[in-house]
Amino acid sequence: MVSFKRFGPGVVSTLTILSLGVQPVQAQKIKTAMPEDLLPKSVPTPAPTRTAPPTSMPTSPPTPTSTPAPGAPAPLQVPMVSAPMVQETVVAEPVMPWTLADAQTLLKTVEYVGKEGLLPADYQPAALKAAIAAGEGDALDALASRVFGWLIEDLRDGRTPMTARVQWFAVDPDQDAMPTATIMAQALSDHDIAGVIDKLAPTNPDYAALKAELNATPMANRPRRALIQANMDRWRWLARDLGQVYLMTNVPEFQLRLVVKNKILRTYKTVVGKPGRTATPQLAETVSAVVFNPTWTVPQSIVKGEGLGAKVLANPKWAAANHYKGYKAENGMITVVQQPGPSNALGLMKIDMPNPHAIYLHDTPSKSYFNSDVRAFSHGCIRTERAVELGMTMAILGAQMSATDAAELSRAGEYKKVPMTRTFPVYLTYFTFARSIDGELKPFADIYERDAPVLASFKAPRALKTTQRTSDEEIIKLDNPL
Repeated sequence: MVSFKRFGPGVVSTLTILSLGVQPVQAQKIKTAMPEDLLPKSVPTPAPTRTAPPTSMPTSPPTPTSTPAPGAPAPLQVPMVSAPMVQETVVAEPVMPWTLADAQTLLKTVEYVGKEGLLPADYQPAALKAAIAAGEGDALDALASRVFGWLIEDLRDGRTPMTARVQWFAVDPDQDAMPTATIMAQALSDHDIAGVIDKLAPTNPDYAALKAELNATPMANRPRRALIQANMDRWRWLARDLGQVYLMTNVPEFQLRLVVKNKILRTYKTVVGKPGRTATPQLAETVSAVVFNPTWTVPQSIVKGEGLGAKVLANPKWAAANHYKGYKAENGMITVVQQPGPSNALGLMKIDMPNPHAIYLHDTPSKSYFNSDVRAFSHGCIRTERAVELGMTMAILGAQMSATDAAELSRAGEYKKVPMTRTFPVYLTYFTFARSIDGELKPFADIYERDAPVLASFKAPRALKTTQRTSDEEIIKLDNPL
């Protein structure tokens, strides 16, 4: 029998693994408790100072836009940000020594893994069985390590290759926190191969609900099982543990959730990006600040392409009535900033979450859109119902403000930016089979047609993992709230 000492002295003792508890599966009702009671108390910070709204000229001009032919409608100008070209390499799984007992447990785990929405055939069960029959040695070590490495990668990061994840820009931190070599070495040291499934499974109760639904769905109902499989995998694309407090929107559901301690505290209707080039991408970002009574720097596609800049400068009374201020630089470029107020395109609140797509959550003066069942009308940003309430809640949770102070800030009518002293993640996700805000498992319309490549990838042989962490599609800067 092969001894685990083949690892070398001290190797296993230096490896640690992140192990998080599975959360309860019960769907939760929206709570009415004040948010300041839900987090640990901390030393209050001074109230934010009054900050002048950004009305000055930018230090560098935006990318010039082309001028349409006379009489022709101005095309939508969508700024592009080119990602640096990086050569992606195939991930090499570590090779470690295996006992026959551990290899046999691995074979049983592979045969079981269909209940997790993965495909047992991906992990070469016939070859593994033959290697076990041949006995311990280099051949078994190489094959079992490769198969177990693939299983770890798929359970932790998802089976879907990056090429099939349309507009996926949320970097999953799990492979950094739980490297394959660490997971494999610890499992072999503990002789607990099967335990890896629970160690790597997403902790969100919605994943557990999908798993239960998959195993309750008859094998003959292939389309439903395939859809559940694809959406279970989407949970693996995200961090295993989303955090104690976070915001999440499922784009096809047109809802935003504020989740505290794995319970939905508040929900808000949303308006998301229109299908096409202004579709809302999938992101995992961080709330950095809440802006009450924000200004809006109008994109050049409107300032120049639609003639707003010339109109503002030529008609000061009209500009003042519509709360616009215009500035003309020496090079002739016009900048237009819409001042704070109820008619501002961003409404009365904006949540800053810095990202290269210029996506954020914000209020809107166009409340009627929230009455539609299908709410895909924006240029990518997330318009949020009851946005001022959301902003106040974020100020309470993230800046340790009292409810009274937050309310006063929201009513002041002046531009105020409240930096977060306790930051929270924001997840913009895309699930087409998931639990609704009411706890009901149901399908959602594939409004951006992102299901097809994921479903196709499950019908194809498993793709080898590479170092690629996000989609290699061009980054579309979606900074137009209209």
